[in-house]
Amino acid sequence: MHIPDGYLSPQTTIPVLAGMIPVWAVAFQRVKKFLSNKRIPTLALCAAFAFVIMMFNIPVAGGSSAHAVGAVFIAILLGPWAATISVSTALLIQALVFGDGGILAFGVNCLNMAVIMPFVGYYLYRLIAGRSKPGSRRNLVGAFFGGYVGINVAAICAGFELGIQPLLFKSANGTPLYCPYPLSVSVPSMSLAHAVFAGPLEAIVTVVAIAYLVKFAPHLFKKNQFVLEEAPQGSIWKRYRAFFIPLIVLGILTPLGLITSGTAWGEWGADELKEQLGYVPKGFAAIADKWHALLPDYGLPFSGGQTMSILGYVLSAVVGMAIIAGLIFFTYKMVTKSQKQGNGHS
Repeated sequence: MHIPDGYLSPQTTIPVLAGMIPVWAVAFQRVKKFLSNKRIPTLALCAAFAFVIMMFNIPVAGGSSAHAVGAVFIAILLGPWAATISVSTALLIQALVFGDGGILAFGVNCLNMAVIMPFVGYYLYRLIAGRSKPGSRRNLVGAFFGGYVGINVAAICAGFELGIQPLLFKSANGTPLYCPYPLSVSVPSMSLAHAVFAGPLEAIVTVVAIAYLVKFAPHLFKKNQFVLEEAPQGSIWKRYRAFFIPLIVLGILTPLGLITSGTAWGEWGADELKEQLGYVPKGFAAIADKWHALLPDYGLPFSGGQTMSILGYVLSAVVGMAIIAGLIFFTYKMVTKSQKQGNGHS
């Protein structure tokens, strides 16, 4: 679901990116208002979780691949606005450092995975779960369907965004300038991959993550009327080790994502498109592959062979999680510091 640059016209990506700016501003204000300083480490760890879980690609019928996102889990734990911040941060680092998702398409990717997915999934979860206690059967059923429906609605939106391009943007001879696949192809393709493969995976990830934290870190649930347990005192490791441990395990296991060799639908490069179509759309060629990521495709620049690919994937997981967590901490601290200084001078 990471749309690369070239598939969407600038007339699509730039307005959406501009429209996401006030959304991020509102999200940040809501997070500051409803999350205390003590909850910011949880927000950072959730962003790291979203990043690493997206590295686990699974095979999809037809030779492509898909992955979970973790957005609905974060929304259930911290609220949908916090999920917007967490997933947007993960997507930003994926695009800038690893070349996963386009720079111009960043706003569209955030709209799908960091806004539509967590909000749809969260409110469906609330509808089903009601005021049930986290970890109860009804609560986990709500989490399951919230995760499943959330990622599928986001996928359908991505398919629509791709499919309208041939209708709106054509060259003089009638060939598409950007995404070459119409709605009749893009929406069913995205829907099938997520309804049958990524959707169940997202639902399972959401349920397992909620059930795990209820058992091993119940103090993280402090939303609405639920205060399951007071946070343990001591170092940050002691307070969040139940979150750190699975992140470390997931980081070590990320090479499992390399087992799937197929490219996700709608994320092919120019060479793959040319092989499929016999040509590369002119608009696509003018926009795609302009950004040179530091660790493209989660690999080392000098990697060669299976061992180096595995090492590069694990290193990318560690680097990505560290950058994302650090970025959230740094941004929050800087904004908080500037506000305190402003209040001191007022």
